[in-house]
Amino acid sequence: MASAANMANMNLGAFKKSAELQQRIWFTLGALIVYRLGTYIPLPGIDPVVLEDIFKQNAGGLLGMFDMFTGGALSRMTIFALNIMPYITASIIMQLMTSISPSLEAMKKEGESGRKRINQYTRYLTVLITVFQSYGIAVGLESLPGGSAVIDPGWFFRFTTVVSLTGGTMFLMWLGEQITQRGVGNGISLIIFSGIVANLPSAIAGTLELGRTGALSTIFIIGLMIMAVGVVFLIVFVERAQRRIVVQYPKRQQGNRMMGGESSHLPLKLNTSGVIPPIFAGSLLALPVTFLSFSAAGNGPEWLMTLSAWMGRGQPVYLLVYVGLIVFFAFFYTAVVFNPHDTAENLKKYGGFVPGIRPGKNTADYLDKVLTRLTVVGAAYLAAVCLLPEILMSKYAVPFYFGGTSLLIVVTVTMDTVAQVQSHMLAHQYEGLIKKAKLRGRS
Repeated sequence: MASAANMANMNLGAFKKSAELQQRIWFTLGALIVYRLGTYIPLPGIDPVVLEDIFKQNAGGLLGMFDMFTGGALSRMTIFALNIMPYITASIIMQLMTSISPSLEAMKKEGESGRKRINQYTRYLTVLITVFQSYGIAVGLESLPGGSAVIDPGWFFRFTTVVSLTGGTMFLMWLGEQITQRGVGNGISLIIFSGIVANLPSAIAGTLELGRTGALSTIFIIGLMIMAVGVVFLIVFVERAQRRIVVQYPKRQQGNRMMGGESSHLPLKLNTSGVIPPIFAGSLLALPVTFLSFSAAGNGPEWLMTLSAWMGRGQPVYLLVYVGLIVFFAFFYTAVVFNPHDTAENLKKYGGFVPGIRPGKNTADYLDKVLTRLTVVGAAYLAAVCLLPEILMSKYAVPFYFGGTSLLIVVTVTMDTVAQVQSHMLAHQYEGLIKKAKLRGRS
């Protein structure tokens, strides 16, 4: 206990001395406040009464889930109604194209210049996706079954809606990049995180109100809270779990000294892809489901209404597609962030080897085999965390904020942000030690 208290005091002292870290945290908080203010700026020409009725009818459906990711901006139909999801969709497409297209793959290997060009292409694609989605929303708002949510329908409303939503998404994309560069990092994830956390108190109050009115039993609410705590513990445990592969370095003689001979380890996370697969899966589902929800809500073709019913919350088709996308992106993103062949070549280059495995191709095959097994377990964990609460919410109308996806995002982003803050504090401490050593050397 004493050592933990001393460590906390040391961290607090280092934080007080780190002016740069304080500036980064204040900048991040300021940027997130700007984002939250933007979620209350409504689109021009919207009838809020009709819109509120529509979202009350679909509160337990997919629109409610997407509203959770946007921090309530979708239900209020504000300039940030699409949030950062089009940018995530564009990033998915570009990463897929990078794996398929030789020219994009060569561009990626060019280093910083190639990465900047790919990022620029991602921004252009974000604009196209946002224009398409915002136009679909504008047309859908004009032809809702409960009455048009637009005061003055027409091309002028569609134009202003497309411009407003596209501008809002591009601003959030820029804001996320600024948080990553000038803040504590993970800008895009922090924007989604802040939207979920901002509405968490109202979700808790709504659940307690359901218990007070008798819609949910007290035992069920207690069980729900215990399940949420259990899911949080599971997420923390799995996100910290690693498979450590021993790496041995041979002894070598430099002059009269014998160097090397030590052993290290190569840590492979159980869930290498992190929170990316659920976010990617939700982002890809947002495009067709939003279109189906607005277009087939009572006055569309029969096949469109049937497809919309199949893709409803808790329906088997929706659950299968959701799980399939999560598993696919778990394997895909793991392959993007970790290349066994490059890792094996780097180990061979510096003389490292895995005991019992020959360097080169055999090591790459061994790492690929281990990573595939870990990814199977990680993908199953992600699917279970995101799927089981989905079934509970569709059956018992539990708020989305207690679902596995929201808890996964909140816990994972919190852990990543704390790690970023700690790395900044360590860098500041090392800089202080180097300065002291230089002053001593001069004296």
